[in-house]
Amino acid sequence: MGPSGSRWEKAVLLTGTYPRSLDEKKRVALPKRVREILGEPTTLYITPGPDQSLWLYTQSALERLAERLDAAPATDAEARVFRRLYFAQTEAVDVDKAGRILVPERLVQFAGLSQEIILIGVRDHLELWDAARWQRFVEQHSPRFDSVAENAFK
Repeated sequence: MGPSGSRWEKAVLLTGTYPRSLDEKKRVALPKRVREILGEPTTLYITPGPDQSLWLYTQSALERLAERLDAAPATDAEARVFRRLYFAQTEAVDVDKAGRILVPERLVQFAGLSQEIILIGVRDHLELWDAARWQRFVEQHSPRFDSVAENAFK
């Protein structure tokens, strides 16, 4: 359950692409619109994601993910490995009064973040990408969008 205490709170729908800058202290400012959609959180959870990206979750979204993982049988070795690796590498980060988060240095290194970064909304979470890596991802996968979309909706 989230901070509101309601198990049935409305799911967040995050969308959009936001060019951002990582300052010299490794902080990134979250767009005001994103903070409002997330309910002005004071803490976010950041973790390594696929494709050398970083994933950001609110506590309630992370709890929903955990519930889905907990539904896997205890005998499911892959689920156990994923849970261990995922939660061991997840860090809570404060959102300061200016709407910035401090990205831990090891996660900056993992994602190969330079000063120019991209923040994208992906339904229930945000992803942080190095801007050049995101551009390569888009260029690589955009030509396949139609076929990917067809398969996604089967």
